[in-house]
Amino acid sequence: MNYILFDGPSRNNLLPFTFTKPVAEIRVGILTIREKWEKQLGFTTTTITEDYLSEKFPMVEMDSNVMINASYLPNNELVALVKNLRANQAIFKGEDVIAFFSKDTQDEVNFDTYEAIEYNSDLIKIEHTWDIFSKNGEAINEDFELLTQNRKSQPIPDSNNCINAQNIFIEEGAKIEFATLNASSGPIYIGKDAEIMEGSLVRGPFALCEHATLKLAAKIYGPTTIGPHSKVGGEVNNSVLFGYSNKGHDGFLGNSVIGEWCNLGADTNNSNLKNNYAEVRLWNYETQGFAKTGLQFCGLMMGDHSKCGINTMFNTGTVVGVSANIFGSGFPRNFVPSFSWGGNSGFTTYLTKKAFEVAEVVMKRRDIEFSDVDKAILEYIFEETKQWRKKDE
Repeated sequence: MNYILFDGPSRNNLLPFTFTKPVAEIRVGILTIREKWEKQLGFTTTTITEDYLSEKFPMVEMDSNVMINASYLPNNELVALVKNLRANQAIFKGEDVIAFFSKDTQDEVNFDTYEAIEYNSDLIKIEHTWDIFSKNGEAINEDFELLTQNRKSQPIPDSNNCINAQNIFIEEGAKIEFATLNASSGPIYIGKDAEIMEGSLVRGPFALCEHATLKLAAKIYGPTTIGPHSKVGGEVNNSVLFGYSNKGHDGFLGNSVIGEWCNLGADTNNSNLKNNYAEVRLWNYETQGFAKTGLQFCGLMMGDHSKCGINTMFNTGTVVGVSANIFGSGFPRNFVPSFSWGGNSGFTTYLTKKAFEVAEVVMKRRDIEFSDVDKAILEYIFEETKQWRKKDE
């Protein structure tokens, strides 16, 4: 069977992260949503997404296909239903379609003609940016079980101080010495060739993905995920870094989501709680206003390729777009549009020529090419987001 993940109606609520990637590429727990589905299904998947992303994330359609809403995370029960879908069948949860069977000869899909299979059990759905960190603990638990089932962890070196060691899993090539790992409140997963440096304190649920690094004396509160090839120091609480991003020095990051290829300068801090303890609102690209989150704790949402200088301070509930460069004293505003350059004293437009120069250097350091396809995606985002940038000051 051919399985295709589609963005679904939640895509716009997941901006700025879905500016540069389909919903399926969002990392929550240990794995991306695509990786979860592929491991559970036993098949590779392709994607239906925005036209400007389709060259990098293409769709492969065959005679018979099962379309899956990428906002939903798989579990055993759901995967069994998806694998058994037949022609003119669809799986629903309430009004939401989770998955449906389609033929390449179908010009359109009319669910009124489909047999509806109701799914009534609990599912994790990622439909808002803040779901990525607020549901990360559940997702880590599920991924940990999936990845470690019937497998044996690498031994934990004797120099470490461990609590509930049976809930710690270390992949081949990982290095951990003189750290404290407390898995009593959730599992700890250390990916292939990852490193936890001396003096680090880690409380689960926690995932350190492959080739990622915890710097000396880092303090990590779960549920937190540090994506592949990322480097993290200082204090982190209930946050997700997608991958290839750095928070290499002291400073606090809490209840936050950081995209790929981001860098937080030394002593960058974010607030995750308002002084009056009120509900946090976050910028919503679709409504072009600040939306209620229902959360008392909510920090920073930073899109891919954005950077900030040393001693940057982010207020509670700040959204930073793609390829922004933030620096200077004081708090920048709570919504920083993509390709903005500046800070509290004001912003100018960060021209794509300059942004591309930085992206090329940063990605080359990890032996990854900043391709013409990547450039085309960012150029599209630059044009798409200019409505939110003020004229150069």
